[in-house]
Amino acid sequence: MLRFGTAGLRGRLGDGPDDINLTTVTTVTAGIVEWLRGRCLGGGAVIVGADARHGSAEFAAAAAEVFAAAGFAVTLLPFPVPTPVVAFAVRDAGAVAGVQITASHNPATDNGYKLYLDGGAQLIAPADTEIEQCVAAITAPVDRAPVAPASTEVVQRYMNRVAELPALIGGPGARADIRIALTALHGVGGDLAVAALAAAGLHDVEVVDEQFEPDPDFPTVAFPNPEEAGATELVLALAARVGADVAIALDPDADRCAVGIPRPDGSWTMLRGDETGVLLADDVLRTAPAGSRVATTIVSSRLLSKVAAARGSRYTETLTGFKWLTRTGDDLVYAYEEAIGHCVDPTAVRDKDGISTAVLVADLVARLKANGRTLQDELDCCAVEFGLHAGDQVSLRMDSATAAAEVVERMRASPPVEIAGTAMTFTDQLCARGRMRTDALIFDGGSARLVVRPSGTEPKLKCYLEVVEPVGSPAELPAARTAAQVRLAALRDFCRTL
Repeated sequence: MLRFGTAGLRGRLGDGPDDINLTTVTTVTAGIVEWLRGRCLGGGAVIVGADARHGSAEFAAAAAEVFAAAGFAVTLLPFPVPTPVVAFAVRDAGAVAGVQITASHNPATDNGYKLYLDGGAQLIAPADTEIEQCVAAITAPVDRAPVAPASTEVVQRYMNRVAELPALIGGPGARADIRIALTALHGVGGDLAVAALAAAGLHDVEVVDEQFEPDPDFPTVAFPNPEEAGATELVLALAARVGADVAIALDPDADRCAVGIPRPDGSWTMLRGDETGVLLADDVLRTAPAGSRVATTIVSSRLLSKVAAARGSRYTETLTGFKWLTRTGDDLVYAYEEAIGHCVDPTAVRDKDGISTAVLVADLVARLKANGRTLQDELDCCAVEFGLHAGDQVSLRMDSATAAAEVVERMRASPPVEIAGTAMTFTDQLCARGRMRTDALIFDGGSARLVVRPSGTEPKLKCYLEVVEPVGSPAELPAARTAAQVRLAALRDFCRTL
């Protein structure tokens, strides 16, 4: 049967026990019911939502009906919603669990089952294996009881919270009028993102019409992931055409947000998740209480640790996944993953949230513009203060998850001592002490770093690259960028041989 991965179950739509289908959904839900009962949580509140993928509405209704038949108080959200709405609703209602039917940014052939537990955080071990054991024990037919969709009240409460964020985080100050180019990548975030931006006072939004309405076939992109090559071409072209100040791309379930900015020559480029991450972290820490915590993962840039130290903030590094990031402490004010996931409001949403991120990014652009500055100016200042941190990612699509794991195992057995001309020390995260164990290899050469691991959600081998170049003044930035790109190219070439 399907196993719980990074944030729940994902798989191809199909008929077998290792596929996503109605039987899989009802059986998994019945297993969760038994697991909750075993912890004296039977009859508690449960939130169920869905995106607009093939089968999502049917699967969400079935999950809600299984919970209802077991005596739980079920809120079935009334229309396709972004994943962060479910995360918010679980926390807001004090629910014992929440389910979102989604495969996030996976291809159109897939769907999935994302599970939130008490407090609105993703499940972690040992809950995942305990639930799998409960699911495996389900042999009798699963009862279902009708459930009427709820009102839109919980969605409105989420929207009200997002609209407050510029005042809570950005604080007072002048804001210039800006123009935003936005794409929903055929997902469910379009309408709510435009409404959230308007509620925050950001009304000038141009959208990519071809990608705005939900479409489970994702006709304009090979993979509906803003990180994939070509996925953001339409929004960048729109931004250039309408003279936008910033471009924003949401993934299909709107829990991730990618940001595009103009270059001095008028062309447009997408920021890396690490670049957006450090921009938002520095902005959040500007108004956060002293000693607040920021967090990122072992595959992200090391720049955040330097920014946190300079701003008097606590810093935590975790394994990949927001299930770890959002459990780093009650003093957490911001967390991000380099894969364009940002948790900007952990008080309300203990997961990544593309819509609230879009609002905060746009608000930051408006505040900077009022002072004659841009996001690129902020990144340049950061490079002068901490050194230029340049990163990249190489994703090698494999025939299976097993094939990706086998590559990592070969490297583990015979780790290289030099990569792209840099001597490297080697850390095997599978043998790390404490809770930081995962199937990942870290090669560190001081000014260069490479992390290699199999993906937790797709049949991919993922390689995370970073080089650091010293920068003494703004005049040294062009040379530093050139040197960094040469070193990154060598690292990329190495990764493509794996």
